Amino acid sequence: MEDNQSYRKVIRDICLRCDFEPIDPWLREKVLYRAGRVKKLDISSAGFIKRDLEDIERCDILVAYLPRLSAGTCMELFYAKLRGKRTITICKLENPSPWIIFHSDVVLKEITDLEEYLKGEL
Repeated sequence: MEDNQSYRKVIRDICLRCDFEPIDPWLREKVLYRAGRVKKLDISSAGFIKRDLEDIERCDILVAYLPRLSAGTCMELFYAKLRGKRTITICKLENPSPWIIFHSDVVLKEITDLEEYLKGEL
């Protein structure tokens, strides 16, 4: 898990400025991660993932942030594309997997590129 979650506010603010309503699972999950510890889940792993997949079902566009490789984010990207969602990946990886490229409608290098893309392309 990425320790620094401040990127989420930046992405959220960009989405709001572009008239999108963000769905951020971190808002409900952050209580599980305190001071580098993972709190024991009071729901099963299946239930935890089910909620994330339900979020994807409700969204029009998935923005995947990949400053480093994340199995969870890659799975969300795959599922969103499988469900016919538009996918935007912000990827700082030097040589991203073909799986990431294939399941991304667009790959941006920086978060700051997101606002221009949303205003110009959608």
